[in-house]
Amino acid sequence: MSSDQFKFRIGDPVWAKMKGFSPWPGVVVLPPPEVKRPAIKKAMHCVNFFGTKDFAWIEETSMKPYEEYRETLTKDKKSKAMVQALAEVEKYLIDRVLPGQSTGASSPSKMKDEDSEFDALLSGDKSTKKSAKKEGGRKRNVSEGSGSTASGPASSSTTKKRGRKEAKHLKMDEDRDASPVQYSKKPSVSNLLDRPNAMAARPASPTVGMDLVTSSQTLREKDIQPSKLNFGFLGLGIMGSGMVKNLLNSGHNVTVWNRTTEKVKDFVEAGAKEALTPSDVIAECDITFSCVSDPQSAKELVFGNCGVLQEINTTKGYVEMTSIDSDTSQDIAEAISLKGGRYLEAQIQGSKGQAQDGTLVVLVAGDRSLFDDCQSCFQAMGKNSFYLGEVGNASKMNLVLQTMIGVTLAGLAEGMALADRAGLQQKDVLEVLELTGLNCPAILQKGKAIIEGGFPTHQPLQHMQKDLKLSLNMGDQLEQPLPLTATANEVFKHAKRLGYGEHDVSAVYIRARF
Repeated sequence: MSSDQFKFRIGDPVWAKMKGFSPWPGVVVLPPPEVKRPAIKKAMHCVNFFGTKDFAWIEETSMKPYEEYRETLTKDKKSKAMVQALAEVEKYLIDRVLPGQSTGASSPSKMKDEDSEFDALLSGDKSTKKSAKKEGGRKRNVSEGSGSTASGPASSSTTKKRGRKEAKHLKMDEDRDASPVQYSKKPSVSNLLDRPNAMAARPASPTVGMDLVTSSQTLREKDIQPSKLNFGFLGLGIMGSGMVKNLLNSGHNVTVWNRTTEKVKDFVEAGAKEALTPSDVIAECDITFSCVSDPQSAKELVFGNCGVLQEINTTKGYVEMTSIDSDTSQDIAEAISLKGGRYLEAQIQGSKGQAQDGTLVVLVAGDRSLFDDCQSCFQAMGKNSFYLGEVGNASKMNLVLQTMIGVTLAGLAEGMALADRAGLQQKDVLEVLELTGLNCPAILQKGKAIIEGGFPTHQPLQHMQKDLKLSLNMGDQLEQPLPLTATANEVFKHAKRLGYGEHDVSAVYIRARF
């Protein structure tokens, strides 16, 4: 395709949409050497996104002129990240210099004034933001010139209104961060939903410390030969903590990062290195694992500020262990590959105890060479690792298994509730179960937790409900009816609403019984 057939040119501000994400402001640029063009025979442009500083190849059909669609696409965008991106693109429209680049002939005093203006847009001071926006509007009108139809009193008024609107959105974000409940519920509904359930008192979420020094007997019996590569790990939650413990105890070099820094100290004392941001972990390590709570958190680690993409290159590997859907995994894989990195999805089956003992089952798909390089790590984490081919297969397999487990646990909870209501001893139910074909360690363990009523967390209930929701979404895409999954999801959702989201999945009994 000849260049005169392209709709956009280098330097054009645009709205660009990546698969799985909302349109985001960016500018068409010459691609850096490390950002390779995909093998797609369509009109595409390399876009540098404002706010995140990330690059991506975007098809022209997924791009729109920035100024033409500015009011439409920013109407409901209130996040801090979007406000920052809009501030950067508006500044770019004035001086045509990308954030982080030299202003060339601009004087130092001008650069200082412009930086002050940009900082003011992100500050909490209303008067400063108002004056900065007003000054920005004047500069833009002068730069557009008298020959432009956008100049004049009407354009100035529009600019001021837009400045006040963006400042208002920023203030709403700050208020929402300070008090999230204000914006998540209507007061008329909140009191009704938050009433304590007289029949189901909420115990505190159990927290038990972990011995990071002592290796499990299972790990010692494996006799693992650790890889000499440097490994990183993002996320030290219930599952991540156990896996990192086994990586350290098997002799691997590990650098860790966690959103809350309190957990990091114990791992540093156990021999890990600490990094301040996800991008620092990537820069330090050859291969980095990630295990966080949900697909959105996984995306934020990759695409966010100081995220994974900033340091990914041809020498790096990235392994996503978060329980996610195949679309999210493919989006991350595409972004990693565009930077030249290798990508693997490694979904895990198991609980907190299995993560600590190193007896997880690891479902893997993606780059085969990266799978081979991670073998010693997978041996430390689990008892088996299955390679399932192309990206997406492991995520699908994991959701299939989670669907079966979730429906089974909902049935167990309902049966135990029925037994109790019928005046039967629940311990007798478990003893009989143990003599039948339903003699399963998972069922018996959860049954005992139901009888004891403490629900110590081995697998958070909210994570199971999230997986059931992802399974339902997959069923919708494939037009596969999932009536039992839909019902189980509602049962788990209600138990979560009662305050048991951070407790073990066995707490679903609360909804079935009460």
